[in-house]
Amino acid sequence: MIEKRDNTIMIHTARSTYQMMVGRYGHLLHLYYGPRREDLAPLPELADRGFSGNPYEAENDRTYSLDALPQEFPTLGTGDFRSPLLILRDAEGVLGCDLRFVSAEIRPGKYGLPGFPAVYDDAGETLEVTLQSTKPSLTVRLYYGVLGELDVITRAAMVCAGEDLIIEKAQTACLDFTFGEYERMIFWGRHTMERVPDRGPVNHGNFSMESRRGMSSHHYNPFMILMDPDATEDSGRCWSMQFVYSGGFKAEIEKDSYGQTRMQMGLFQDQLAYPLKAGEELVLPEVIMSFSDCGLGRLSRNHHDVIRRHLCRGPWRDAVRPVLLNSWEACYFDFDGDKILSMARSAADLGVEMIVMDDGWFGERTDDIRGLGDLWYNEARMGCTLSELVDGVHDLGLKFGIWMEPEAISENSDLYREHPDWALAVPGRSPVRSRYQLLLDFSRDDVVDEMYRRICAVLDSGADYLKWDLNRSIADVYSSGDAVPGQVLYDYVKNLYRLLEQILERYPDLLIEGCAGGGGRFDAGMLYYCPQIWCSDNTDAVDRLTIQYGTSFGYPPCTMGAHVSVVPNHQTGRVTPFATRGAVAMAGTFGYELDPRKLSSEEKAAVREQIKCFHEDAPLVMDGEYYRLSDPLADPYSAWVFVARDGSRAKVTAVRTGGADDVRAADIAVKVRGLDVDAQYVIDETGAMLAGRTLMDSGLPLPPATEEYQCYVWHLKKAR
Repeated sequence: MIEKRDNTIMIHTARSTYQMMVGRYGHLLHLYYGPRREDLAPLPELADRGFSGNPYEAENDRTYSLDALPQEFPTLGTGDFRSPLLILRDAEGVLGCDLRFVSAEIRPGKYGLPGFPAVYDDAGETLEVTLQSTKPSLTVRLYYGVLGELDVITRAAMVCAGEDLIIEKAQTACLDFTFGEYERMIFWGRHTMERVPDRGPVNHGNFSMESRRGMSSHHYNPFMILMDPDATEDSGRCWSMQFVYSGGFKAEIEKDSYGQTRMQMGLFQDQLAYPLKAGEELVLPEVIMSFSDCGLGRLSRNHHDVIRRHLCRGPWRDAVRPVLLNSWEACYFDFDGDKILSMARSAADLGVEMIVMDDGWFGERTDDIRGLGDLWYNEARMGCTLSELVDGVHDLGLKFGIWMEPEAISENSDLYREHPDWALAVPGRSPVRSRYQLLLDFSRDDVVDEMYRRICAVLDSGADYLKWDLNRSIADVYSSGDAVPGQVLYDYVKNLYRLLEQILERYPDLLIEGCAGGGGRFDAGMLYYCPQIWCSDNTDAVDRLTIQYGTSFGYPPCTMGAHVSVVPNHQTGRVTPFATRGAVAMAGTFGYELDPRKLSSEEKAAVREQIKCFHEDAPLVMDGEYYRLSDPLADPYSAWVFVARDGSRAKVTAVRTGGADDVRAADIAVKVRGLDVDAQYVIDETGAMLAGRTLMDSGLPLPPATEEYQCYVWHLKKAR
């Protein structure tokens, strides 16, 4: 609910309130974001801050300074020397602007953004606030979307130039806290070890995390939490920001000399210099914000709900995803049509529902150094047409999936020989190679249009699933087209979204799984087009415990691509039990990354049983509430639970991670969360009946281990 009171605006969700006001000189000030309240929060006491400047209208009043007042959309050039959201330069090279409040409009329904992904909700509300600057001539429209029952408020903005301008910094949202001590949590990583939580104090100075890579990246995820120092999974105040954008980003937390804290997020700054002609507009992509005063668990579930119900779209949003077998770790580049069909026959016998043909089916692509860009099916090497292969898989009762890397190009390819200017490269300088490849210039419409044609020529064969991959970062930020360097990265991402939207319009039933060397582009922007994303190229079950744990803070498990692979694991060499690999993968979309023809009879029986269990538990994974029950970075085990929304069912999973010494340990009890405390629950695996309160207070003891990395699964059902 949004309400205006004189010069103040209040936004209410089920359990939170957000307040702002128009200051005495027309600046839009931030008042409050926290537990729900009806009374207005006060502004901080005004005082002469010495070197903090004052608006000219304040005349001799030295106490009123934007340098010490909380703001909704701070800009460079107003006397606020904290980090701004907006920096621009006019035609004369003058930096900065001074935005003043013009109007506020409330309307039903959640706003959308032209050309960019955004949360949707017809039952939501939108607040549109207009700010203007006269010198330079500029209008900024701020958008606030309210999803009240989810305790979610979204923010986006539109910069509208009244004269020629260059935008040099453009962030979407900030939260100003005038007092208090806080901690922050970010999610760092690398290829094959993404989204590791990092929690630390907010100290004086500016803390920033960012991706300079042209994509959200393996290294830092565009999701950030600010919290009370004593916040836990179940208690404490927490605020979050999540960027609905798949390119470079910057997130900052600044504590100033007065002890005030500013949290902000938006586009990556260093390579942005976006030119706007008079009358042109720049969309500042959406930030999802949420607040919880019940700890990190509630905050995560708020994000889970908004993503899976109001960001993911299409027929696959609510559908259980097919159990798939991917060919990559099964055979890498060594396959043809007969091998794919042979694996498909074995997979179908086990209950697998889809086979995915990964890298190596097109052009002269027999290794990493050639063929990218030549998206034509190589019939001579494959021994059949693509339609024949697809039909053969369909005749087995399986769906057919295919891998592509449409944004990349090999120098050893027909496409590069025909159009070397289509690759991102700086004139007169050798380009930076990564994985032996370059990137296509997706800031150019003609390049994207041609790739759309080539992709459709493949998908017209009847494929049911597309794995969309990207295996390098953007280093050479220069276009041979019309875009100047300062707009290349933004236009690249915008055109990527346009291409994905066109594909989904043409193939509305297509399931797209996002991928960027695994989890290098696991972000809310891609989830608007791809309801699942390959969580990591690391399929090791023990490493996946940390990867999926960190990912769960901002993203629902039903979006995490997770597979069972062989041992010793291809990335780590670790040996883990087949049951453990299955239990970990079942906390995601579930599938297999192996050659089913090479499985033992015992492993084949295990696969059949795992697929049966996956389908029985799929409603819990798709729509249940997810609770973290341990910290795998600190505890000798990893545990989690999915709970039905009505509390009638739950699935608890735990994995010992202490290594060889842990085999002898038996003193761990997993305390469950989210149950009906007054109900009795039957444990399917033992027949025991325990109260919900007991399961949450005392927990489920882990039996003594008989092997390393042993897993335990309990299904709880409320007694009638």
